[in-house]
Amino acid sequence: QVSLVESGGGLVQAGGSLRLSCAASGSIVRINTMAWYRQAPGTQRELVATITSGASTNYADSVKGRFTIARDNAKNTVYLQMNNLKPEDTAVYYCNVGGRLTTMSAFDYWGQGTQVTVSS
Repeated sequence: QVSLVESGGGLVQAGGSLRLSCAASGSIVRINTMAWYRQAPGTQRELVATITSGASTNYADSVKGRFTIARDNAKNTVYLQMNNLKPEDTAVYYCNVGGRLTTMSAFDYWGQGTQVTVSS
């Protein structure tokens, strides 16, 4: 009923930038909070940033001042601009989107993940 397609990952040198995108499609009436998580090998998935339907944002301390989350409601898309990347940012990044379907049922979906690798 809902499909999330992520893009924008890749390999970058320390200090570089990447922009991730996550587009939601399907029988969606409303999208509430959109978020980015990441998971490095051998670690638990951690929250990176969130943005509410009212555009309020929240960030993990480790990325504050370097990452920016944004959303385009017309395109049902959430972005993560990552600047001044560090090797410790290396992980698989997942988007998470919650909202309501045309059936009025709530939904909560995860993207397929995109690899971000930062070399030193």
